[in-house]
Amino acid sequence: MASTASQPSNHAHGHHHDHDDGHHHHAPTVSRNNERAVFFGFLLTFGFMIAEVVGGLVSGSLALIADAGHMLTDAAALALAWAGFRFGRRGADSKRTFGYMRFEILAGFVNALALILLILWIAYEAVMRLIEPGPVLAGPMLIIAVLGLLVNIGVFFMLRQGDQEHVNIKGAMLHVLGDLLGSVAAILAAIIIYFTDFTPVDPILSLLLSALILRSAWALLKNSLNILMEGTPSGLVLDEIRADLCRKVPGVTAVNHLHVWSITSGQPLATMEVQIADEANARGVVSQVKQRLAADFGIGHSTIEIDFEGTPDRCTLDPHEHEHDDHEHHDEAHHAAHAPATA
Repeated sequence: MASTASQPSNHAHGHHHDHDDGHHHHAPTVSRNNERAVFFGFLLTFGFMIAEVVGGLVSGSLALIADAGHMLTDAAALALAWAGFRFGRRGADSKRTFGYMRFEILAGFVNALALILLILWIAYEAVMRLIEPGPVLAGPMLIIAVLGLLVNIGVFFMLRQGDQEHVNIKGAMLHVLGDLLGSVAAILAAIIIYFTDFTPVDPILSLLLSALILRSAWALLKNSLNILMEGTPSGLVLDEIRADLCRKVPGVTAVNHLHVWSITSGQPLATMEVQIADEANARGVVSQVKQRLAADFGIGHSTIEIDFEGTPDRCTLDPHEHEHDDHEHHDEAHHAAHAPATA
């Protein structure tokens, strides 16, 4: 970022980090409802998962075994989500200035990876079952599948009581929704096998279910990975932010070194360097920029630096600018080496 030069009295504070304008929040409030819903969902899911494993082994149903494996990852996902909420409430300290909010994103990322790996395993097992069909006991399979459906419905509606836009609640709901669909597939397979003895329907429905879940799992993986990579949050465009600030904040002539990212789901942050007109009041400009960022873009945490020199320094985070510097140094060295000698 550019250094700030000494200016007259109205520009006495060149580098502002005002945090008292009512729009600044260091950490999101982790709802107790989120934590409670996830915890009880974990207890129900893990408890029934054991019963479903036994039922799947007894009946010989891949759909039930796949659903049990899915419920195992559900239980792990819910446990991670609960831990994320639990740790997320811890305050910031000197070593973790944003607290433990990023733990929630790590949990969401692990959830997505686990779900994708499970889908691959189900697909492999389904293909093997199609090649070599095995016997399936439709009666026990149907009973366990119906009980599983009831448990999954209960957990799903329990999670709906939390914040559905939160990445961890969303990830947990995706897991449970996939498991709910798995129970429906197992019920359909059991009914078809009971009346027709057509056992390949079991792996076929498992493959269809895997294809449906994969899309949602991939979206969750991309979302959590984007946050971990400090990517620009979805729906925010840097050029639009620059144009909006220059148009709506009197005195702002340019916005440079703009960086926008998320520390956790729904918590965008921004840093930038702002050039202002000579007659503008720096403190007033900073306050208005913060208000516009919060009101127009939902950015509650922002750090604004005023560039009084009017010539922004090269950003150390931009690799293209480093390449530009390297080319300039190379050109200077080349010209110096081939310059004619002077007497």
